[in-house]
Amino acid sequence: MIEYEPVIGMEVHAELLTNSKMFCSCNADFGGAPNTRTCPVCLGLPGALPVPNKKAVEYVVKAALALNCTISEHSVFHRKNYFYPDLPKNYQISQYDYPLGRNGWIDINVNGKVKRIGINRVHLEEDTGKLIHSETNANESYLDYNRGGLALMEIVSDADIRSADEAREYLVKLRAILTYIGVNDGKMEEGSLRCEPNISVRPVGQEKFGTKTELKNLNSFRAVYRGVEYEIERQIELLNAGEKVMQETRRWDDIRGVTSPMRSKEVEQEYRYFPDPDLIPMRLDAEFIEGQRSLLPELPEAKLARFISEFNLPEYDAEILTESRETAQYFEDTVSAGGDPKTVSNWIMGDLTRLMNSAGIGINDIKIKPKFLAELIAMIEKGTISGKIAKSVFDEMFETGKSPSDIVKSKGMTQITDESEILKAVDQVIAENPKVVEDILGGKDKSIGFLVGNVMKLTKGRANPQLVNELLNKRIRE
Repeated sequence: MIEYEPVIGMEVHAELLTNSKMFCSCNADFGGAPNTRTCPVCLGLPGALPVPNKKAVEYVVKAALALNCTISEHSVFHRKNYFYPDLPKNYQISQYDYPLGRNGWIDINVNGKVKRIGINRVHLEEDTGKLIHSETNANESYLDYNRGGLALMEIVSDADIRSADEAREYLVKLRAILTYIGVNDGKMEEGSLRCEPNISVRPVGQEKFGTKTELKNLNSFRAVYRGVEYEIERQIELLNAGEKVMQETRRWDDIRGVTSPMRSKEVEQEYRYFPDPDLIPMRLDAEFIEGQRSLLPELPEAKLARFISEFNLPEYDAEILTESRETAQYFEDTVSAGGDPKTVSNWIMGDLTRLMNSAGIGINDIKIKPKFLAELIAMIEKGTISGKIAKSVFDEMFETGKSPSDIVKSKGMTQITDESEILKAVDQVIAENPKVVEDILGGKDKSIGFLVGNVMKLTKGRANPQLVNELLNKRIRE
């Protein structure tokens, strides 16, 4: 049987974080009552003329630089002609042969191996409206043009990706870069970052590409992985059965886990690109380009390497902490406030992530200030509170935003370190558990844990566990 390899290129659409749309002054915020954020320009009414959004141009140049692209000093807007209900002009203003960025790359890490994925082009265009299909009538669909005309960046990779794992990792890396530089919010669930993989398979060793299919508008890492994996298997099954793969655009059904045809895939010539006569060409000088380069922050890859070297973190910790710029900043702020780096990392990846997931919020929405987390860690290290008490204090910090010292003081939660007070509890537990004491004296040292637990319970978790252990051993063997 012939062995096949997948060949995958990725088209990613990222809505830019501008206040207004690409060619008009309409509000660019997400949502709103349907068709309330529109005007003659974004609705394509006769006589309405577009004016480019300067901030959108700056954002795309910034993104292209972060993706190691060459910036085109001369760039032109084109009309991409096709009929679709959510495109009222019957053409989309886009870029064709003079994209703002070209010939870039990003490195991805899959199973410990670094691979470079080429970026073919980064260009600027306008988004389309949104079709909402009726749940009660299959023949009815509704149109919301609020999204129509939003500033949209398209990033097209080279066909360098060879697996579903690589496709997912590419999108993870790309999303991190775009959110780090502040040009996109990364909210895939809201459609502000959408991915369209182009997938084909070919016999191993063959240079010629196979017939490709495009998966439309995947909006999660999981969907990208599952959609690509399914489509690879589907194409191989067709070829092994002696059938042909059709060049088409397909829809991914996340519930059923299958793809289905939407329409035959258009070829480039069908779009009849030509320069938009209403928009003059753009010329970007070296000063403008270098100005955008100077605004780039430390990017995820560089930050990850620094977290490992500067804070002596394991690579796994550094990867988790640098997935978002906000999480990385929260970590650094907490360390700057006095927290031990590894301990801070453990709290963020453990209890904080647990509580955020449970509450359905991100790190920007939490009430715990970095200095309060550092203060909590210091209280544990000084023995003011035990680790067990710290967890309950942390939960209240998450709910109220109060400092740990205020919570501990108001609830009398300080750790008991007074030997005489702990001895009272130790003596009581020994008296109540003679059989366990007998077992310990008989060589079953692990049974001491049972007694420690009972002392902690009796002192409501406030006794110093190490001191409890020492006093129990001393009392039992007197």
